[in-house]
Order: sequence, then C-alpha cells, then structure tokens
Amino acid sequence: MPTANATVAVSAPGKVLLAGGYLVLDRSYTGLVLGLSARINVVAAEIHTAQGVQLNEIVVDSPQFQDAQWRYGYHLAPEKGGIKVTQLQVGPTITTNPFVETTLSYALTYIDAVVSRRHSHSVIKSSRLIILADNDYYSHSHADKPSAAGRFASFPVTLKGANKTGLGSSAALVTSLTASLLTHYLPSSLFDLSSKQGKQTLHNLAQAAHCAAQGKVGSGFDVAAAVYGSCTYRRFSPEILTALPEPGAPGFSEKLLAVVDGEKWDVEVQDDGVSVPPGLVLRMCDVDCGSQTVSMVKQVLSWRGQDEQHSTALWNDLQSKNEELAATLKAGALDQLPARLGQVRELIRQMGQESGVPIEPDTQTALLDGISSIDGVYGGVVPGAGGYDALALLMRDDAQTQSRVEDFLATWSREKDAKVKLLGVKGEMEGVRRESLDVYAGWL
Repeated sequence: MPTANATVAVSAPGKVLLAGGYLVLDRSYTGLVLGLSARINVVAAEIHTAQGVQLNEIVVDSPQFQDAQWRYGYHLAPEKGGIKVTQLQVGPTITTNPFVETTLSYALTYIDAVVSRRHSHSVIKSSRLIILADNDYYSHSHADKPSAAGRFASFPVTLKGANKTGLGSSAALVTSLTASLLTHYLPSSLFDLSSKQGKQTLHNLAQAAHCAAQGKVGSGFDVAAAVYGSCTYRRFSPEILTALPEPGAPGFSEKLLAVVDGEKWDVEVQDDGVSVPPGLVLRMCDVDCGSQTVSMVKQVLSWRGQDEQHSTALWNDLQSKNEELAATLKAGALDQLPARLGQVRELIRQMGQESGVPIEPDTQTALLDGISSIDGVYGGVVPGAGGYDALALLMRDDAQTQSRVEDFLATWSREKDAKVKLLGVKGEMEGVRRESLDVYAGWL
C-alpha cells in the first residue's frame, strides 16, 4: 500500500440513469443506473519546494482546456471551522470553479479532522491536482474539434465554452477529486479505496461535497454510480445533509466528520442488482443540445403535487416496469427487451404529456423509433430527466450493428439538419478505481 503524500491517480465513471428518471428523487422508488466507460481522472501529487520554504497552496489544472488553472490558498478556520479554501487570482481575471473549490474544502476538512484525532499536526501539504476527462464528456462541433486523437484530447476552448454531453461529469469529478485527495493525504490504515469501508467513506463525503457545490440536496444517484458503478439506487433522506454549516463556519469540521463517519445513511446501493448480458452493450447517442434539467424537474414535481393520487399510481406502474426491465437485463432475456423498453417509454411519454414537460419530445420519439427498427438494436430511452440530451441505446455488441446505427444517424443528421452521432462511450460495471500513472503519459 502507498504511503501518505504519494503521487496517486484515481478515475470515476460517468453514468446514465436508464430507468427511474424523476422517481429516483423519492425514497419510495429506485433508479436503474449504469456506469460508463467515460471517466474523469485526477492525479494528485505533492508540490516540492526549496528547503525552508513553506507553501500553503493547492494548484488544480485541467490541461485539456484553455485558461484552465485554479490556485487556492488554505488555512485552518477557528472554532473547528475546518479547512477554509480561498481562490487566488491568476492573471487579470478570476474564473471560479465551485465544484473544485467546494470539494477541496470538504475533503481537506475531513482529512484534517481524521488526522487530528490521532496527531497534533496537520498532514496537508501543498499539492497539485491534474484533471483529465475522457473525450466523450464533451460534444465536438466542427468549430471546436479536439486537436489530437486519443483518450484525452486538447480542446481549443475554455472549460466554460465546452458543450457537455450529459454523462454526469460533475459527480464523477467530485468523486475522483475526493478519492484522489483521501488517497494522497491519508495512509492506507485510515483510507483504502479498494475496501468496503473506504468506498462508504468516499460515497458519504462526495455526496456532501456534490450537494453543497450544486446548492441543493439532489437524489445522489450520479455520485453513487461514480463510486460503485452500475447499480440499483434508492436515495438517502435529504435531512442527513441539510444541517451542515458552510465550510469555515464554527463547528463545520465536527459536523462533517459526524455526517461522513457517524451518521446512519439510509441510502441503498445494490451493485449486484444490475448486469448486462454478454453480447449486449449500452451505447450513448449525442444529440448535441443539452436540456434545462432543473426547470423540468420543478415542473414534474409541481404536477405530482397537484394530483397526488393519480401521479402516484402512474409512478408505481412505472417503478414496476423499471424493475421488470432490470430483471430482464439480469436474466439475459434479450427477446423480451424491446417490449420492456417500450413499456417504460410509454409511461414516460404519458408522464410528459400530463405534466407538460418534454421528457421524451416528439423529435426524440421519432429518432428512437427509427434507431430501434435497425437490425441488432433492442431499443433505447431518453435517460434521466429526459429532454433534448443524449439517448441511451441497448444493442448487439458487434461492428456490423454499430455500422448500421452510424449510417442511420449520418442520414438522419443530413436530412433533419441535426447533429446526432454515436458516442464512443459504452456501459461499464466498475466504479471508482486507482489507475496507473502510465495512463497519463504526456500530461503530467
């Protein structure tokens, strides 16, 4: 096992919520989440300074993008307020990155609190973090084609100017960043990413940081997939996180430690509840037009509150169909898959029509119906909250089927004046993991 402050590399997968969009917000229901081969990678290394020089700085680089460096100072806040992180200005302008900044505050506070229980001195020395995202996290228009092939391309745009494909990059980032910091700073006796306890610690801490960064307590399925990989997921009670004060506020350190290590989380993650049979693959189709998920969720929940009896009956029916879909996948009953996917889609469209929310818009219906008629394609869904985002397809894992799908999408794009393409990303079972530094040759 590595010692603390070793150079470490960690990756966490993106996700697709194949079934359970909207339902996953409610603890009465579950979501069927598949991990993806597209990963967010973080390399954590110590910054070596000249003898006698002390530096309290964390440098975060995202070298695939232009102007993507963030520098942070950090200090121990009074009254057990934890580690307060402050962004330092680099150049004439300052660009914030709330997911990185919040994760640093939460992870460093937890690390300091854990070590302080055993030692009087802090282990937090200056470090450099390098973030590398697999290419499929971003749509590539003709104007911003990445400059090189390979797993990590350079993009001629800033991070803010990149068009995300909706694969769950923020949760994968927070998870891999948190895991790399824990592994870098803590000895394996206090944190072991490969252990059950290590994953539980990571899950709880990453959920807390991710919710704080996005300003609300979400369902958490995306963080769960980043940690555990493909799973069926029942959310935790939001009250677990709502009482946490701001980083730096009195008592933040103690309360964060209590939430991560002491609080009884009622989350249910069954990573043995999902499997994709051999010869079948999940593929994503990029429609290059992201959706406003937040406003769609608000509208669906408003509809749910207006006619609770009817909407509950519909959700119960949808939960049942989602469970049948998961069971069909696990059993490998491929002949039943088109019907199962069709039943889920039918209820999703009904919910969309009744709530006035384009969960499966007409254009997506036409596209899905067309793709589903291709030999070797079992069907697909508009995953997650739906809208004009990526499609999730279940198809035979062979070159001939892929070629037929790509030809269909090329024709569709030309005739409809749309940008639709098959992404390279595939469904994957594994969650967060350590990586060899060799993977990142040329970037470190």
